[in-house]
Amino acid sequence: MSSPSQTTEIESRFVDAAGVRLHYLTAGKGDPVVLLHGYAQNSHMWRPLIAELAKTNLVIAPDLRGFGQSARPESGYDKKTMAADIHALVEVLGLGKVRLAGHDIGLMVAYAYAAQYPAEIERIALMDAFLPGVGDWHNVWLLRDLWHFHFYGKTPLALVEGRERIYFEHFWNDFAADPQRSVSESDRQFYAASYAQPGAMRAGFEVFRAFEQDGKDFADFARTKLAMPMLVLTGEKASGDFLIVQGRLVADNVEGVVVKGSGHWLIDEAPEQVIPKLVEFLGH
Repeated sequence: MSSPSQTTEIESRFVDAAGVRLHYLTAGKGDPVVLLHGYAQNSHMWRPLIAELAKTNLVIAPDLRGFGQSARPESGYDKKTMAADIHALVEVLGLGKVRLAGHDIGLMVAYAYAAQYPAEIERIALMDAFLPGVGDWHNVWLLRDLWHFHFYGKTPLALVEGRERIYFEHFWNDFAADPQRSVSESDRQFYAASYAQPGAMRAGFEVFRAFEQDGKDFADFARTKLAMPMLVLTGEKASGDFLIVQGRLVADNVEGVVVKGSGHWLIDEAPEQVIPKLVEFLGH
């Protein structure tokens, strides 16, 4: 157990990366690890993992373009472009080769990063969702919720304005194995307030609008298999082994773990299983 003097302080910083102002959390020293959040959350989701990884590594957890405290430009929400943002961040910070992890939308950005800059990734972890354009991706576990992939534009924005939390409760509750053991109440308040910022809901919707383009980009990326070690973590009550199957279609060295009893929100629902596994894989 760390003494108070050893407790890692997580700092909040901003940087201009290729013309996009990005916010990020950072802590620790050592070989760099970059953590990419998913939808209905932001960099805040990684705080429990940062506290552990920062004991041995430098940890960087950015808010993706459009999310959290990062800028919300009109366009650029295809995952290839969002990955280029993170690559620019890594270059500005002079990190060199990194270890990379992504959850949900963040795993798509992480894969796009590794596919575009494979020599700059030591290892990569993908966490519960799917890769557009890879294998039987149209038949994913979210098919019953396909509506939200097409829920963007003027009318959806008007419907969710002032009701952001109602909208996100669907994700936090229905994608969890047990809604009572999902994203915490304090975090729900934090995320709802974050997405209520001007332009934030529109930016989030644009991430889904870009899936068709992502599918084309990823199908092209998948022609060349990744060689670096890949860890795939999925929720037993969420995507099951689907992402693991996809991982093996795009990479040669894949370890797949189905997290028992967990839904989609792996770090929130099963921290005792997920955090040690990520520290083992990503840490020095």
